[in-house]
Formats: sequence, structure tokens, C-alpha cells
Amino acid sequence: MTAPNPEGDRLTDRQRQLQNRETVTDLRIAEHPRPDHFLLHLSDTHLLGTDENLYGSTVDSVATLRRLADEFEQSGQRPEAIILTGDLADKGETRAYDTLRSIIEPFAERIGAEVIWCMGNHDDRSNFRTELLGEQASYEPIDRVHYVNGLRVIALDSTVPGHHYGDISREQLAWLAEVLATPAPHGTILAMHHPPVPSVLDLATAVELRNQQRLAQVLRGSDVRSIIAGHLHYSTTATFAGIPVSVASATCYSQDLTVRRGGTRAQDGAQAFNLVHVYDETVLHSVVPIGGYEQVSYVSPEETERLLAEAGILIPPPVNRHVRATVPQTAPISAGSVQQPAQGSVQPPAPQPVEARPLRSRFFARR
Repeated sequence: MTAPNPEGDRLTDRQRQLQNRETVTDLRIAEHPRPDHFLLHLSDTHLLGTDENLYGSTVDSVATLRRLADEFEQSGQRPEAIILTGDLADKGETRAYDTLRSIIEPFAERIGAEVIWCMGNHDDRSNFRTELLGEQASYEPIDRVHYVNGLRVIALDSTVPGHHYGDISREQLAWLAEVLATPAPHGTILAMHHPPVPSVLDLATAVELRNQQRLAQVLRGSDVRSIIAGHLHYSTTATFAGIPVSVASATCYSQDLTVRRGGTRAQDGAQAFNLVHVYDETVLHSVVPIGGYEQVSYVSPEETERLLAEAGILIPPPVNRHVRATVPQTAPISAGSVQQPAQGSVQPPAPQPVEARPLRSRFFARR
């Protein structure tokens, strides 16, 4: 049975309103349809295992993350997944991961979203595994394949234990190539911590992703539609191997890009997160600052509907319907490595088109 679809109901109402117009020529179809997928991208939460502020500064990384969750929930927006691209715990402490889960998991449940965790250079692989994934302690790379309603999200571990720079081993690249050999229904989003892009801050070259061309060779010609990352503590965009790259700013503190050339200065401000809207022909990344500002004007959703109907404008529905997850036919992923969905998630049956969302994603670990 198909669940109620408020978006579809509103669309039907709009169509009825438009049908009442005197001439068909009055109708204008919007240039782009509704997105196929909607994701929330957070990065660099840097939570501590104590109640102290970060680095003895004014930065309260826990309070900022709670504010983000509260304000986003109040917006009524409902992403299919929340992707956190690393540096989740500043010192990799178990209590920090416990605090993170206590904020993110209830938030995700309330808005009906999956949670996808990625490793960062400040994270500890062993504690990350035990506290966030419920697995046995191990220092092996944490690579995962998630399926979210037909969209594949690959969480790739770019960390090097004991160091802050990033690198991806040849074994990981071979695994990634095997995964990408089978295209996903709606393409792939690659999520990682270290972005394969230049930085405008010279000091960042000391902690950049190394051997980037090896990764580029794997990604060229694949179905990867966008790369999302963090690490830099400021929002930026670029291309890599012909693929758009979007770097989310940190939720804890940001880098001040007005610093004197050659210098680096962190600031307790300009924290942000990203919205990712995946369309049939493009992927849109939008930067959202954290915090409240003086309102200049406001148009309600209801008034927006009325104005568009009055103007004879119709926004088409998504091009691609949501599909259920399937196990990718790739050699490095064995039946024994398939992870069970989180408690309360839906175990998907055989693939078939569906109307309702969110369908819980399944994820598969690198062997």
C-alpha cells in the first residue's frame, strides 16, 4: 500500500487550479522538476568527551550542533539521509561519540532520515567502530556503501591513523573500482573527509589528501555525480576528475579567509552546513549558515502555492521514482560483510518502484 504523499497531494491541487485557467497557453512548466533526492550534509562537529569548550576557546561544539538540529527540524524539511563527513570527535573519545549519537540519532528519527557516518583525521577508527557502528574494535579503514532510495552513497575512509593528512590505499582504490563497476539506479555520491581540491590556505597543504591522481583514475568515467567532503572548515566548491566537489564548512568553528595572505586564523563564527538536492541532470549544493538573523521578509508555503497557481507556473514532480536497495554485484562485498540495518529501520524486499519515502538505506562494508 502506498503511503500518503503530501508533495503529490499539493501537486494535484496545483494541477486542478491550473486546469481552471482559460487557456492552456497560460501554463508555464518550471525549468527544473522537483529533486529526486534530498540529503543533509554536515561536517567537522569536533565533539569532546568532556563538558569543556573546544581548545579552551568560546567554541561550544555541542551547543552549536544541538542548535542546528533544532532549527532544521523546525523548518519542516525532510531529507532522506544525514551525511557527516568526518572529524566527528575532536580526540576520538568514546564519550564524544556517545554525545554525538544522542544528538544526531533522535534528530534523524524525528525527521525520518538515515544517518551515514564518515571517518575524519581527528576520529579514532576503533572507537568509531564500537560507538557509532556497533562493530568490534579494529583499525582497518571504514569504507561503506549505502543505498538511499536508488541513490548510492559511498563513505570512503581517507584517514591515515596517527596523521592529519589523508590518503587512500591501493586496496581501497581497488575496492572502490569494483563497487563503481556496477552503476547505481540514480548514480553515486562519494562522501569522504579530505577533499581532493586545492586550498586557499597554504598551511592546509600539510594535511591535504595525497596521491589524488590515483583516486582520479578510478573515478573518471564512473557514475559518481558529486563528491562531498569536509576538513577545510570553510565552504568551497571545485571539480575533480570532471566531477563536482562540494566542501561543507564545519559546525564547530570555521577558518577566516580574510586572514593575511599566507596565514591561518580560526574563528568562532560562520559555521554552516549544506543541503544536497539531487536532480536527474544535476546536483545542487546549498550552504546554510547556522544561527538566527533578522528577518527581512517572509512568504508562507500556502501563499507561495497561491502565487504560483495565479501565475500559471507548474513545478513538475521528480523524474526518477524511489527504488529499494539491492546488493551490488561486486567481488569485494560478500554476504558475510552485509551489515544489518539500524534498529527500527525497514529491511527492504526485492527491488521495485515505490512512491513513499523514506525507505531505509542498507549499507555494505568493504571486506
